[in-house]
Amino acid sequence: MARRPTSGKAPVAHGGDGQLRIIAGQWRSRQFSFPMAHGLRPTPNRVRETLFNWLAPYVEAAKVLDPFAGSGALFLEALSRGAGSALALDLNPAAVTSLRGHLATLRCDNGQVLQSDALAYLQGQPATPFDLVFLDPPFSQDLLLPACTLLEERGWLAADAWVYTESEQVPSSLGMPGNWRLHREQKAGQVHYALWERRDA
Repeated sequence: MARRPTSGKAPVAHGGDGQLRIIAGQWRSRQFSFPMAHGLRPTPNRVRETLFNWLAPYVEAAKVLDPFAGSGALFLEALSRGAGSALALDLNPAAVTSLRGHLATLRCDNGQVLQSDALAYLQGQPATPFDLVFLDPPFSQDLLLPACTLLEERGWLAADAWVYTESEQVPSSLGMPGNWRLHREQKAGQVHYALWERRDA
């Protein structure tokens, strides 16, 4: 989960390293460290396990996009569980270097990590459709809805894509694109987790 502003200086890591564990798949139980940065909010293991239970029929061979990658927990979990390819974006150079190192350690050649502003990338790069998208941007920066709008309007989503979101607001109040159906939701602490099913408009 990437946690950083979309403009100005990329944040620097602080406070040492965090730890993440891959829950299932070919890299099950592998543990990795990641640089802690301001606003980083890794998806808890229990929530991640629930999410991938929801997604179990859809991950294998999927094209995955994680525009706010941060620790890379969702990105790595999807690859471990058989995603066909995955692209992660993050502004924090330490996070990007860390994730690239994890891919090298795992000898993974179907994952790519780019240092990039998520909204600028979605706005400016040629779109290719993704089957599964993880959206857990920094809170209080008004990033979630603009990212959803760009994904939908600029052709980043496959016809039957799944989109996972984390938000401070109740999912039904977010104002998502009209052809996205709320499939599942859960709350842990103050964070709302939701899985959306896209349908052709």
